[in-house]
Amino acid sequence: MKTEKYNEIITTIRNFRGLSKDCAKILKEKYNNTPVNTLYSILSLEIQQKMKVNHVKLFGNNKSYYDSYLEAVNNREPTGILLRMAKDIDASPALLARNVLERYCMFDNANASKNLITKLFKDTTLISDKDLAYEIYLCLLYDDLYGPIANAMGMCIGQEYEIKLENSLIERNIAFRNEEHLRLRGYDKTPDIKLEVPIAVNGCLINWIESKARFGNAEVHQKYMKEQFLSYWNRFGSGLVIYWFGFLESLNKSTEKRFIIMDHFPENITYMDPVCIKPTNT
Repeated sequence: MKTEKYNEIITTIRNFRGLSKDCAKILKEKYNNTPVNTLYSILSLEIQQKMKVNHVKLFGNNKSYYDSYLEAVNNREPTGILLRMAKDIDASPALLARNVLERYCMFDNANASKNLITKLFKDTTLISDKDLAYEIYLCLLYDDLYGPIANAMGMCIGQEYEIKLENSLIERNIAFRNEEHLRLRGYDKTPDIKLEVPIAVNGCLINWIESKARFGNAEVHQKYMKEQFLSYWNRFGSGLVIYWFGFLESLNKSTEKRFIIMDHFPENITYMDPVCIKPTNT
């Protein structure tokens, strides 16, 4: 993706105030020529960064929204109180719901453990106050970026594209080991795929492939470089990173040859030809 278009999308997100799902609808209408998954991934990255920056302001210093919730209940406001509160303060519904749940639990038991709160957060049917349980459930259901439902969806999408990658390799009869096999062999930091026999793509030798079901911006890429990609290069040599939902064009302008970046499985692959390997004379 060109930097100009990316910056335009980011500006649209930053100018929007409200819930992420509503922002996603606007992005889908405004940028209808951009894949939906790409827009959602960019939105997710931007909202998560905003919540990280604003977390102390919104939820720090023992700040609680439980009293405001109780006041709204006493005023007989309709269902969706926490969702409206999240929209008003420009916060993630799930993060707000977690804050309210913590105060609710501490009101009944000042020594309520984090494990108990997390258990109630994941299964709202266990919350004794059924009205609050439903309010929190709505927040988790409506929040596609935070909370157990969002986390489960993210894991499923990641696994879906890892399977897609493995199927592409199988279809082309490319022998490989996946992350599970590598960990069984004692490797700690492992790519999603380690090729048994290297291939070449665009003149670059590929020993490993990493699947990322998200958009790759500069911050995300640098983080992965530090935590994953350079380790793979040191251990296995050059490889391929696939950002399935696209990436900033500037990431590929580097002269870096330790790995290449694509947004799809490569079509033009050069396979090793054993016939071309001449035996050495002893």
